[in-house]
Amino acid sequence: MAHTFGLIMLNFGEPEAPTMEAVVPFLERIFYNNAPLERFPTEEARRARCRELAENRAPGLIEDYARIGGSPLNAQAREEARLVEDELQARGFNVQAYVAMQFTDPTIADVVARAQAGGVDALIALPIYPICGFSTNVAALADVERAAADLGWDVPIHELTAWHHDQAYTRLRAENIRRFASEEGVDLFDPETLLYFSAHGTPIKYLEMGSRYDGYVEEHCAQIADLLGGPAWTLGYQNHANRGIAWTEPDNETHIQTVSARCLVVEPISFVHEQSETLAELDLDFRADVEALGMKMHRVPVPTDRHGLAAVLADLVTPFLRGDAPATRGLYPCRCRKREGTVCTNGHRDVPCHHARYVASHA
Repeated sequence: MAHTFGLIMLNFGEPEAPTMEAVVPFLERIFYNNAPLERFPTEEARRARCRELAENRAPGLIEDYARIGGSPLNAQAREEARLVEDELQARGFNVQAYVAMQFTDPTIADVVARAQAGGVDALIALPIYPICGFSTNVAALADVERAAADLGWDVPIHELTAWHHDQAYTRLRAENIRRFASEEGVDLFDPETLLYFSAHGTPIKYLEMGSRYDGYVEEHCAQIADLLGGPAWTLGYQNHANRGIAWTEPDNETHIQTVSARCLVVEPISFVHEQSETLAELDLDFRADVEALGMKMHRVPVPTDRHGLAAVLADLVTPFLRGDAPATRGLYPCRCRKREGTVCTNGHRDVPCHHARYVASHA
């Protein structure tokens, strides 16, 4: 009998209402998810610290939401899921796509329960984070497995940890940059133009724990630049050092001071939906820093469905729907989440983590 598949598209989530009542719990969940970055004597102390961090961060984030007119992340995620579902159903697959958020509603636990109630008998869990991180991809997939176990639901779960190395996705990002530069009248090969990749940062502790996130980011940027024909490029990280711990380098705020160019083309390489970290951190705050240095900034929009993202995502999950060996689509057992049935585009490759240089720089 053919399976009824539930495709759970895992995302970050952002509050629909920019209020303390909505934002503080959202931030608490994020800080609790990252609580292993600090040591606590008791669970009560851990939760109190997360509440403190959330209350300190909330006013600034609420201001960001007000400046951008609210976050479009959730709406874009829902539309993406609809388009991927349409694409897969048009290919003849019996699949229902769900959106599940790590830190807002609908929660991962609620969505897994909905899939069970909907008669799904096999799950595919797909984080909408192309570059694998411990607190995003790995944590979200663990939550799916935990939610099914809590329900006593013995359902097959196919997991795709990360997919930045997928050739079709890499081409999509490169073509998105090329198209945008042409529309803006920017020559990527002008000696005064610099392609500036901006990636979400990660705490160094995660790199010390074995995450290869920074290596993935750097190779992804290099691959895209190569597809573009080799323009001059650099990379900076969007860090959120709320806990006073070391994060990836170079940080955008300091790195931009070292850049020499007349024009920056800024590519938000970690993101596939617009959100506060693109619309506020880049479009407003980073732009102000860039322009204060006398440079002009062009920010590349995230690739959208009209550029083929839904088809790329549908292609990635098709081997699970067909029952094919994942390697037929360039997917191999994941090294970050060592669980049978968890695959990614990186498991067969040696991609170094560069945490040693961060440890040395903070010694």
